[in-house]
Amino acid sequence: MTNQRFLLAAGLIVLALIGPFFVYPVFLMTALCFALFACAFNLLLGYAGLMSFGHAMFFGMGGYLFGYVVKTVGLPPEVGLLAGVGTAALLGLATGVLAIRRQGIYFAMITLAFAQMVYFICVQAPFTGGEDGLQGIPRRPLLGGLIQITDDRTLYYVVLAIFLFGFAAINRFINSPFGQVLKAIRDNEQRALSLGYEADRYKLLAFVLSASLAGLAGATKAMVLQFATLTDVSAGMSGEVVLMALVGGLGTILGPVLGAFIIVAMQNYLASFGEFVLVIQGAIFVVIVMAFRKGLVGEIGDWWRGRRKAS
Repeated sequence: MTNQRFLLAAGLIVLALIGPFFVYPVFLMTALCFALFACAFNLLLGYAGLMSFGHAMFFGMGGYLFGYVVKTVGLPPEVGLLAGVGTAALLGLATGVLAIRRQGIYFAMITLAFAQMVYFICVQAPFTGGEDGLQGIPRRPLLGGLIQITDDRTLYYVVLAIFLFGFAAINRFINSPFGQVLKAIRDNEQRALSLGYEADRYKLLAFVLSASLAGLAGATKAMVLQFATLTDVSAGMSGEVVLMALVGGLGTILGPVLGAFIIVAMQNYLASFGEFVLVIQGAIFVVIVMAFRKGLVGEIGDWWRGRRKAS
């Protein structure tokens, strides 16, 4: 790690640690949940080259299973988190086995079809609460009562730890030999096949890992906000995570995190504009897409590398 990267990482960690003392903790926790969701999606599209139009089904089902396990069954939150991740992983495996046999728009349409089926199931299934959703999910103590999460600041550091775990796992994955093979498949699948790599197996594992982390993000969000609704499994949520990754920068480590914070902040602080908020968001997105084609982090990274070469 270079000195610049070390200083950047240290600065971001310090900001994260002192953040809840200056910014509303629930806003920060919500942004961290969506940041993990966006990072999970970026793992699939930015590094595997697979566009999913149905990633909300993993995010939403993670939240629903967490709420059901904690509220209805009465188990502790850590079991709910594991249930959310496990359900998302199994759903990702079932979807990926069929979807990875196709490429491009056909792959995207298969994921969208699965997402719509999951959405219909969530409308009808009794354990999801239907259109009312799961409300009033309790914040039970973690680790047998060792950590009380009823206080927002205490819960914030739990959410931060979960985010850092997911972020570190993604970073380790994309920098491993497996991740390098995945990038080679993204860039030239036929060449990777000629070298003896089983492209479908690599893509399936990437899909399942992405789904699992998306489920972890959804379960964490349900723990923070204490509810899970149909919005979390809707097509709109799948589109929203695409925007987060695009705004921040596909194929970058920090891009999806920045994109998630920008979009969550817009949703919170532009709400006072009422019906014009969508117009404002659309205008901002157009400017970012036109002026920063590699996303904010991607363009800033290119500028910084160019400056270092020039000096």
